Amino acid sequence: MTLYTQADKNTRLTWVYITGFLIFVMGVGYVFAGAMRNSLILYIAVAFSVGMSFVSYWWSDKIVLAMSGAKELTHDNGREIYHIVENLCITAGLPVPKIYTIDDSAPNAFATGRDPEHGVICLTTGIIAKLEKKELEGVIAHELSHIGNRDILLSTVVVILVGFVTLLADWFRHWAFFGGRSRDNNEGGGQLQMVLIILAVILSILAPIAAVFMQMAISRKREFLADASGALLTRYPEGLASALEKISADQEPLEAANRATAHLYIANPFKGKKISSLFQTHPPIEERVKLLRDMSV
Repeated sequence: MTLYTQADKNTRLTWVYITGFLIFVMGVGYVFAGAMRNSLILYIAVAFSVGMSFVSYWWSDKIVLAMSGAKELTHDNGREIYHIVENLCITAGLPVPKIYTIDDSAPNAFATGRDPEHGVICLTTGIIAKLEKKELEGVIAHELSHIGNRDILLSTVVVILVGFVTLLADWFRHWAFFGGRSRDNNEGGGQLQMVLIILAVILSILAPIAAVFMQMAISRKREFLADASGALLTRYPEGLASALEKISADQEPLEAANRATAHLYIANPFKGKKISSLFQTHPPIEERVKLLRDMSV
């Protein structure tokens, strides 16, 4: 599969996920509305899902940057980094993205934006300070590959959608356990409503879990693709391999990261925490480094 067909595939997948999300929220809204005996819930769920899908497409990059406390880097205040990005963009045939930095000594980076014309690369001050130029080029090439492959749109949309699904589920559980049951008992209820309540509670538990697993599966696949694409761009796989080893060896956690944005970063930002491989948002660094070094042979 070429990078161009991968970009087309990711664009199609984005619309599949957004469409699926709309259908899913409508279905959940229908179940919650039946359980709560309030049809207004369904209309609210549909309105929110349409609104959140629109927001996630047009403004997800700005939301992620705001959540991360990122500040824009320009040619005047970051000439060396700007030139690295600019030179790699010329090689890749991409427009120069906006560059942002996060004031944090933990080394890490991510890309965001809905398409190459609105791409953004974000680097921590730690990664700029701790990596050598060839290693930094490897990291930036990796992030530019995310932009060229158009998988950043897919990832940033998932950030917003997963957050909304979790919020919807939390809200219903709060109603079910603190506000809904006593009223239902007083009203007598019926068999259908009891089934809907049970189904709604199950959905409120399983939906966020399913959303997180989807988020992790997308993240792992996109990292392998961007590693390979970035190495092809620099023609020096060792630069990215060495950078990944340094990032992995640095045990300082990234303060700006959270569970919603963790999968965007080039490496797991939550250092020092033992996580089962089933719940990791990134492939093992050792596996990524081995594949990169195999490309050098």
